[in-house]
Amino acid sequence: MKYLKPALIAASVLFILSVTAILGTYFYIKSDLPSVDILKDVRLQTPMRIYSQDGKLISQYGVKRRIPLTLEQIPDMLEHAVIATEDSRFYDHPGIDPIGMMRAFINLVTTGEKGQGGSTLTMQMARDFFLTREKKYIRKIREIIIAWHMEQLLTKQEILELYLNKVELGHRSFGFGAAARVYYGKSLNELNLAQIATIAGLPQSPSVLNPISRPDRSVVRRRIVLLRMLDEGYINQQQFDQAANAPVTAKKYGAEIELDAPYLADTIYNEMIELYGKDEAETGGYKVFATVTSDMQKAAQDAVRQNLHDYDERHGYHGPEKMVWNSNVENNSISTDVSEQQPNKPLSESEMLTILKNHPTFEPLEPAIVVKVNEKDIIIFNQQGKYSVIDWDGLDWARPFINDAKQGAEPKVASDILQEGALILIRKRAEDAHWQLAQFPQASSAFVALNPKDGGVQAVIGGYSFYQSQFNRATQAKRQVGSNIKPFIYSAALDNGFTLASVINDAPITQWQAGSGNAWRPENSPAEYDGPIRMRVALSKSKNVVSVRLLRAVGLENVVEYLPRFGFDKDEIPKDETLSLGSGSHTPLEVATAMAAIANGGFLIEPHFIQRIEDEYGKPIWVSNPPLACDPCVADVVQPAEINPDDIEALLAAEFEIDKPVETPDKEVLQAPRVISAENAFLVAEMMRSAVQINGHWDNRGTGWRTALLLKRDDVAGKTGTTNDVRDTWFSGYTPNLVATAWVGFDDNNRRLGRTTRNQNLVNKNPTKFNYIGNALIGSEAGALAAQPTWIRFMKEALADKPEHLLPMPTNLVKVRIDKSSGKLTDRTDNTSMFEYFIDGTQPVVYATDAEVIESSEKGELNNQQLEDIF
Repeated sequence: MKYLKPALIAASVLFILSVTAILGTYFYIKSDLPSVDILKDVRLQTPMRIYSQDGKLISQYGVKRRIPLTLEQIPDMLEHAVIATEDSRFYDHPGIDPIGMMRAFINLVTTGEKGQGGSTLTMQMARDFFLTREKKYIRKIREIIIAWHMEQLLTKQEILELYLNKVELGHRSFGFGAAARVYYGKSLNELNLAQIATIAGLPQSPSVLNPISRPDRSVVRRRIVLLRMLDEGYINQQQFDQAANAPVTAKKYGAEIELDAPYLADTIYNEMIELYGKDEAETGGYKVFATVTSDMQKAAQDAVRQNLHDYDERHGYHGPEKMVWNSNVENNSISTDVSEQQPNKPLSESEMLTILKNHPTFEPLEPAIVVKVNEKDIIIFNQQGKYSVIDWDGLDWARPFINDAKQGAEPKVASDILQEGALILIRKRAEDAHWQLAQFPQASSAFVALNPKDGGVQAVIGGYSFYQSQFNRATQAKRQVGSNIKPFIYSAALDNGFTLASVINDAPITQWQAGSGNAWRPENSPAEYDGPIRMRVALSKSKNVVSVRLLRAVGLENVVEYLPRFGFDKDEIPKDETLSLGSGSHTPLEVATAMAAIANGGFLIEPHFIQRIEDEYGKPIWVSNPPLACDPCVADVVQPAEINPDDIEALLAAEFEIDKPVETPDKEVLQAPRVISAENAFLVAEMMRSAVQINGHWDNRGTGWRTALLLKRDDVAGKTGTTNDVRDTWFSGYTPNLVATAWVGFDDNNRRLGRTTRNQNLVNKNPTKFNYIGNALIGSEAGALAAQPTWIRFMKEALADKPEHLLPMPTNLVKVRIDKSSGKLTDRTDNTSMFEYFIDGTQPVVYATDAEVIESSEKGELNNQQLEDIF
């Protein structure tokens, strides 16, 4: 005991000297210390989150995961756990805890080791904001000084809130809001005591104490936290016993993606980087809301994927991914990969699961192994460790693929297709959710939909799978547009004296190339020629030679100058007559933007993907204000709320306009530039409506006639597109409120979409379908077959609950009865005549003679009901 008093005196003297040294050091290094003023405006490096317009999370960008919370949003139990464990005297000290520091100092003197003790929450905050975790004396002195300054500027509540949001907690989670999501997939207020104690114990060493990487050490640390809470009186013994003995329930959770739209997310992410720079975009906590709604995006994705599977399956099966064991079945017609030596007997379930889990694939495809082949079905083992049956309906499409233009014999039994031990891909059938044999489509596709009134993108699909190819074909792929260019050629013709009733000669063209002895001979597809034909009919049937003749009549240079009105880059417009057939290359987004100018009555809108941007607290910091397709443009006036008839004071105030607010628009209404007249847009739209109709007779059908049968709407217009060598196929169409473009082709631009032959198995399933469109399914893949089904499937969903809406006829248009053959006036009211639209002053003034009238044929009339189930 006689040595205790001198020791304590010596320790106290040393402590006083240390404090004096700290104060001296403070004045010495004061000018070098970082200012803590920035803590008043601290940014928490919160990731950027991208949402659909209706609030579904699409993606999250940023290395650090953080979910900022106010102190009021943080459960009291977590606050108690952290304070009890990290700094039990937090509310009693000024940022520096002399008692804790003395304890750490004595430990240093007695053991010679620098321990963890002595750091308050405020000191930890000082270290995390400004310093490193290195254990040096000068760092500790800086930490103490900054902590003291922080306590002068911030309240205890502000310091605690910053700590709970900023502290690192492992697996890239920062702050307890993010940790709750990462480890438990829940919000903080959904955690139980055991889970709260687990994450409250992480700040000391998140890499080795977290319940995913080291569950054993996590349990020990959890017990320490619970003991501290018990000692401080925050929990009772029963709560302690229950939480201390609870099982470890943590597992790694990613961001809760609610809408799969990676091409859209990537586009918005790149725009945000352009706006704010990479670091700020990924750490500024921005909440970005897209113009896309979740239902539209999902409808587009489902339509693209289903159509690619339909195309791919028409052209045959490429065989299984590989063989995982060799069965005794000999079948030389089955394509297998036996490059590696395979066992000759079936694998165990655990062996199969290992193979399946390691096999790469992309949604919605899943790998499976064939374990049994019956006559008309197979039994498979999937990634979930379950057995399923694929019936004949899910197999009978799989005749062998030979090349893009040729398929092998139709399978008769399941063994014609597969054998036991084959690793295959499967997918759920859209119509009944049963499993079907599948393969990754070799063809590619893109789809984009716009609001033609303001340019807001309603859906965008850049390919089958973003995780297989990040190339966004909707916004980046420049592909020849084929006949999708024709509506704009016809628009130029209308501006140069032509009318919908103008007659052009649909006859072969031979253009000799001067000095070469070669000739350019554009052909119709199919190579059928109708002779003199009205312009409306020519566009609906997509007559190539008529498009060439219109280009010549308007003048090549005039058309080249005309097309940029629709947003096409003039430098990318061909300067020769192939322009009239769509030899120019443009992206699907550019084509959809151009089509929107026809759909909205003549205005060039600006496509955009972002509807608004909010800060990390949900406050809007930017809201889109795109130019609108309107003339005149009038701001929306907010209608006054309905008044309760029993509220006498409100009724009197309304009657005498007492305290009536001044109604002012929140933002300036911008008008999109008019690029063609309303009359021109209306007339082109009329021709494009004919292109998606049967027009009474089979021989008069437009190239997009399936639209009329499947959508049964009068406000739809569209245009197919196919390049001469069938490397690119398109369908673009619209209503006045929605415009969309679909493209199908191969990424390898040298590869043609090919031809397909009749599959009798599919014919037997649906004879009506093949009797009436078999000619389209047996032959070349054109835009009407390869691309249009995507558009139809999307529109069926997008327009399901939308009433029909036709743009009103411009006042400068008139309707007169014309003869269908000559385009001249007629008095006849039979099937040789029809009403046609004209800009006033351009209507015909000469009547057709009896010799010019050709009786319409009634042959080929269709029963629409027979084509109900085409798709």
